[in-house]
Amino acid sequence: MPNLKDLKNRINSVKSTRKITQAMQMVAAAKLRRAEESAEAARPYAERFNAVMAELASSVGDSDSAPKLLSGTGGDQTHLLVVLSAERGLCGGFNSSIVMIAKAAATKLLAEGKTVKILTVGKKGREQLRRDFSDHLVGHVDLSDVKRIGYANAQSVAEEVLTRFDAGDFDVAKIFYSEFESIISQKPTEKQIIPATFETPEDDVASTVYDYEPDETEILADLLPRGIATQIFTALLENAASEQGARMSAMDNATRNAGDMIDRLTIQYNRSRQAVITNELIEIISGAEAL
Repeated sequence: MPNLKDLKNRINSVKSTRKITQAMQMVAAAKLRRAEESAEAARPYAERFNAVMAELASSVGDSDSAPKLLSGTGGDQTHLLVVLSAERGLCGGFNSSIVMIAKAAATKLLAEGKTVKILTVGKKGREQLRRDFSDHLVGHVDLSDVKRIGYANAQSVAEEVLTRFDAGDFDVAKIFYSEFESIISQKPTEKQIIPATFETPEDDVASTVYDYEPDETEILADLLPRGIATQIFTALLENAASEQGARMSAMDNATRNAGDMIDRLTIQYNRSRQAVITNELIEIISGAEAL
């Protein structure tokens, strides 16, 4: 059984840990509000942009004049997986859940005889993927110095992807990220960005007719790179909100667990202290009786 000094030191250590987790929880809560507001503000723009792009893509169809980003290379042998994760840990299973679906997709593609290349955005995802897929890692985008995600950060990732596509490095590209639903719920998501796919919102007015000048093909050629950057930007914002939500929840659980441990250690300390006092009283009484 540990002595009183060891128990006292352990109680103080857990109390210090609880102060840290409480502070991290409050910081995550403040960051979550900003990240959630940014993600929600970007959703209407992304949905409207996707609706216009879907209309343009349907007009062009599979014609020979369709941009390569829309029609693809004509094959699907080489796949680029863009894995978005956090630069820091202590956020529960946030990073692991994203890496898990990326690993599952990579394993499935390799089993089908496809070539897999992985581009990571975020240190934690890269660290986990390096264990099993180090031979497939082809690049990394470092956002550790970024305090708040902006469109320029998404453009840097999009430029990396588009440069590789123009060089013929891959046929299909997908991004993996976590979609923010609530503080306790973040949904790991897989989305194809090349060849570009755009979904029309259910509430979109189907009867709306647009006249485009110049023609749809030229507009698509100009807007598709921006569309890919917009999809990556939306994913980064969703990821940022999910990360802070997961961290807030994880730190709340850690604070509660630390409180429970302090209560148990305090009870053990009091019992040990009581036992020591009782033994001392017994020794005093025994000594008095001996006299």
